[in-house]
Amino acid sequence: MGCCTVLCGLKAGIGIGFAVVVLGLILLPAGNLIIQQAVEKESVLEAGTTAWENFGAVGPPVYRQFWLFDVQNPLDVVENGSKPRVVERGPYTYRTRYMPKTQIMPNPENHTVSFLLPMGAIFEPSMSVGSEGDYVTALNMAVAAGYKLLPPFILEAAIKMNNVSLFQRRTVGELLWGYQDPILKSTLGFFYPYNGTFDGPYRVFTGKDDIAKVAKIDTWQGETKVSFWNSTYCNMINGSDATSFPPFVDMEKPLYFFVSDIARSVSAEYVGSLDLKGIEVYRFKLPSLTLASPVENPDNMCYCSDPVVTRNCTMAGVLDLGPYRGVPVFISLPHFLHGSAYLAEAIEGLGPTEEHHFTYLDVEPTTGFTLRAAKRLQINMLYGPSSVITVLKKVKDYTVFPLVWLNETASVDDETAEMIKRELFSRMDMLETLQFTLIGLGVAGFVLCVVAHCVLSRRNKHV
Repeated sequence: MGCCTVLCGLKAGIGIGFAVVVLGLILLPAGNLIIQQAVEKESVLEAGTTAWENFGAVGPPVYRQFWLFDVQNPLDVVENGSKPRVVERGPYTYRTRYMPKTQIMPNPENHTVSFLLPMGAIFEPSMSVGSEGDYVTALNMAVAAGYKLLPPFILEAAIKMNNVSLFQRRTVGELLWGYQDPILKSTLGFFYPYNGTFDGPYRVFTGKDDIAKVAKIDTWQGETKVSFWNSTYCNMINGSDATSFPPFVDMEKPLYFFVSDIARSVSAEYVGSLDLKGIEVYRFKLPSLTLASPVENPDNMCYCSDPVVTRNCTMAGVLDLGPYRGVPVFISLPHFLHGSAYLAEAIEGLGPTEEHHFTYLDVEPTTGFTLRAAKRLQINMLYGPSSVITVLKKVKDYTVFPLVWLNETASVDDETAEMIKRELFSRMDMLETLQFTLIGLGVAGFVLCVVAHCVLSRRNKHV
């Protein structure tokens, strides 16, 4: 009777162990589904969600570091046609995007939300090598602009009348944010106007009807596409503004985002995983093909607006913003990284390196939030030979001349990182622990009961 009772108990234990294992196995997909639904719910841009709370907040500090190119031999260039020699001056650091989005207007009927992004810059002396009053010898923007926009004899007369040259000496603050130019009789600056202006308006999808569309841009400045480039493809507005992406990021697929500074969409490719304050992030990097010549990347043919300057559209590494900005400004990566070799070789003092000059995003894959990023761009202008303009008579060839390069960075702060780990990953870990604990206990109980049952049954047979 006792043995029968024990055997029955062992059989029950086997059944219970099996049931616990099954429960643990069921919880694996069920748990993943629970997590997915919870993340998707919190990712929708509507009142009460985590995404909405982050959307309306200022966010982590964003800094723009500037390195200006100080010309060391301006007279030698003008009088003898020598190669320009430059030295980097920087960083001069400003805090930007310190104001929250404004005019936030949900549009429930089409599952979008509109907003404006205020622009402003506050100088950070402790993060800079000097003051905004430091002097730098830089390319004269009025002369460079006039070279493309004005008849040569008019520009020559203006240069002589105002006693200016191909290069000018200005303070860092003037060059970045604006000064009164004697030739054009207007305010010029690398980033003028900036303070007190707005980027947008943007209208982005909330993800309410389709989470795969969350944060993707529907319209920018009221349009679903831009109109500056030579094809429908290049005028497309793809992806988000790079601050966030739809949840559950796939490392096998590129991330698309729109960069308003250059009025075009770009993509970033996965290059590896990193640890950021205890959080695993996927690093996505701007590929070298982004600014490749149309010879290497035919998709870029629609960005080639001047076959003469670009050597019949074979020049790599530079984007002509003339169609967008209305002035002959060219964007590249710092020091002409990934550009045609002759661009950097035309200027002494340049040395492009992947480590210091590439653009990247570090994205948390479950939520799709960008937790760290570095956007690196260089602003350039063009000048070339002229038989009329005195300061250009010694110039031998077209020169895309660097003015300044910037590194715009942002990184999640410690408090937010701890909140993400606490609210998201701790719950995921707890659920995972429960799943495997149940499976482990169930398997252990099942095996022990089976072994004990077999031993006891065999012993009973020999009694």
